[in-house]
Amino acid sequence: MQRMIDFYNQQQHEFTQAKKDNTKLNVEDFIDTNPTKISWTRALRNDVKNRVNHSYEGEGLRISTYRPYFKQYLYFEASFIENPGLNSKLFSNLNIENKVIIVTGIGASKEFSTIISDLIPNLDTIEKAQCFPLYYYEERSKQSSSLFDNGGNGEFIRRDGVSDWILERAKKQYSTHSTGLGAISKEDIFYYVYGFLHCPQYREKFANDLKKMLPRLPLVDDVKDFWTFSKAGRKLAALYINYETVPPFETCQVTENLTGLEDYRVEKMRFHGKGQKDTIIYNSKITISNIPAKAYEYVVNGKSAIEWIMERYAITTHKESGIKNDPNDWATEVGNPRYILDLLLSIINVSMQTVEIVEGLPEVKFE
Repeated sequence: MQRMIDFYNQQQHEFTQAKKDNTKLNVEDFIDTNPTKISWTRALRNDVKNRVNHSYEGEGLRISTYRPYFKQYLYFEASFIENPGLNSKLFSNLNIENKVIIVTGIGASKEFSTIISDLIPNLDTIEKAQCFPLYYYEERSKQSSSLFDNGGNGEFIRRDGVSDWILERAKKQYSTHSTGLGAISKEDIFYYVYGFLHCPQYREKFANDLKKMLPRLPLVDDVKDFWTFSKAGRKLAALYINYETVPPFETCQVTENLTGLEDYRVEKMRFHGKGQKDTIIYNSKITISNIPAKAYEYVVNGKSAIEWIMERYAITTHKESGIKNDPNDWATEVGNPRYILDLLLSIINVSMQTVEIVEGLPEVKFE
């Protein structure tokens, strides 16, 4: 980013100077579009024209959810993101906590799926991603400060992503039932939504509709089913947000022939053979075997979570920019040479637990 910003400023300065000698000079005819130096956006082109200088801001560097179970650094500055969406309202700064339910967007080619994150998501975290937040944040002004501000956090005011209307409707619908679980909160509804989005009958019944429009969910008739979905949603959210700390699945076997920490490096994982998904060749020194077939039943955005790990945690070079993406660098930065291996073992367990939770959801019948 520093190199790109320096190059942009150089281009902006040179264009400004050249414009003095040729007032009809066009930005498009002048700028260097070499993709190894810069990725031009419409906004940056306009900034050149308007003589805007940029500087690297260290606080703009964030960790984001780039793909399922794959984090990546993001330079979160509006000048360098063509379409930031509403992320500035969801993750205003590093001190703000939030959770967003991410669903497959309208017009996606893949089957509907959902995931949850406490980090800024990418448009293609899952295809054409649409996000539904637990909270959103508004910038505080002097006029907005009052005794009744909800969840004030410094310069931002926290608002609920779940509406008062649906909370009151749920309370009214379930008011005659007593379950010993206490009053329903907006957070309970948020996790109910997340749990219900995993309902197999719902996904099957409305598969075609979910490709054309965003999900529309009912409140189930039985309050016990509501709480089952809500508690399942909480469990799934805890799994997905804390996936890096989930212990390995106990029946998996890891065969290691190590001579040093460098033997944990990975280039590209592969299956033992075609159709043999019970064994993954991590590298020439490490093999993971006895992976249950059931683990591959957990599919998000068109492939199993395990296969997302295998695809994303591989050394690649971006063809246009020449930037090398080496996941081993991430392992070095977090101070754990085993990070990628441990992650794979954790995701096998996450997958198994997900399948178990989904199988335990109430059966819902639609008219």
